[in-house]
Amino acid sequence: MSSLENVREHMQVIDAEGTPLGKVDRVEGDRIKLTRDSSGEGSHEGHHHFIPAGLVADVEGETVRLSARIDAVESIFQTEEGE
Repeated sequence: MSSLENVREHMQVIDAEGTPLGKVDRVEGDRIKLTRDSSGEGSHEGHHHFIPAGLVADVEGETVRLSARIDAVESIFQTEEGE
């Protein structure tokens, strides 16, 4: 069973330590697309960010927990523009 099969719109995405990263917009292929309004500030503001399925450690209730900390996840964020 894919780790993304249970991921649904508006679920909270947290890092390995429980720090919130954003909310799910939808699953696209093998990535989770986060909502724009949960994208952060500065260079992250106003962009959809994508998280690779390989970082999903667990999906429980309304929460998607990743296997990495926020600093590691933010360094590999992918945006719509391919940045």
